Amino acid sequence: MKRVILVGILSAMVMVSLAVTAVAAPGIGRGSGGWGMGGSYQRMYNPATVETVSGEVISVDRITPMKGMGTGIHLQLKTGKGTISIHLGPTWYIERLDARIEKGDAIEVKGSRVTIAGEQVIIAAIVKKGDGVLKLRDDRGIPVWSGWRR
Repeated sequence: MKRVILVGILSAMVMVSLAVTAVAAPGIGRGSGGWGMGGSYQRMYNPATVETVSGEVISVDRITPMKGMGTGIHLQLKTGKGTISIHLGPTWYIERLDARIEKGDAIEVKGSRVTIAGEQVIIAAIVKKGDGVLKLRDDRGIPVWSGWRR
């Protein structure tokens, strides 16, 4: 009888452990997969380098911005000065939004221009498409998906 109870308790502990691991897996929870506050990628956002660019979306892709991160949504935006990479946010967040940005859309992006792996990119804070506004970060660069504020 004691053995049956012990096996039951151990089984329950294993199930709880697996459930916790599944919830903590990259790309599932808020701020996970390297997209949250305090991560290397987040610390790159610099309010001093914020600028606004506009143009036509020439591609929408999934990328991994930095080693060890979950995938994110990335745009190539053709502007009057050339093409610039725009990082929107984690795939698990962006794909659940009602707002859709597609190839051929005319948009305006406000965000921080940074260098990642030797390439100039803009980490988006606000994206405007027609009358719609998609706010991804506040003025300090804190992402809306992080779930908390400093």
